Amino acid sequence: MSSEETARIGVLALQGDVREHARALAAAGAEAVEVRRPEELAAVDGLVLPGGESTTIGRLLRIFGLLDPLRAAVGDGLPVYGSCAGMILLAQDVLDGRPDQPLIGGLDVVVRRNAFGRQVDSFEADLEVEGLTGPPLHAVFIRAPWVEKAGDGVTVLARVGEHPVAVRQGHLLATSFHPELTGDIRMHELFVDLVARRLARG
Repeated sequence: MSSEETARIGVLALQGDVREHARALAAAGAEAVEVRRPEELAAVDGLVLPGGESTTIGRLLRIFGLLDPLRAAVGDGLPVYGSCAGMILLAQDVLDGRPDQPLIGGLDVVVRRNAFGRQVDSFEADLEVEGLTGPPLHAVFIRAPWVEKAGDGVTVLARVGEHPVAVRQGHLLATSFHPELTGDIRMHELFVDLVARRLARG
């Protein structure tokens, strides 16, 4: 991308690996900015929802007045990438979550929270990810969800066993794992390209 075309991508900065995502986005050619307020959300071309604790992030989205603007932005086509807790927030429905858990929605999936187990069950795996060139992607899973059910419009990009752990639906991308922790920026490059393509369409 030329400097005139540099995508301005926000990282939701309420909890989680904000700086790590920002560094990966910058390495992938984007301008990375932190988003905490509705006016900051309105000024970005795309948004990353980092990992963390999904119920806490949902509660903070309400406190900071971001939940409804985010839902509207997703509905209007804002490209969003959710990793781990971010995948949960984008889901239409969540299993093993709190009944009052706020969700952004937009991604036609049912996600199982903490599907691989608790913190002590964290693990790493090498994944073949559709759309990425090069060697398998080394993925870090921490209290990770998986996709229990995906709608017809959802493309599964990677699996662990039978369970989808990376999916895409139009302008929405989500992974169960934390690509910001490995130094491999290919998932961020995939998202930056998604945002750039939308910008090019106007």
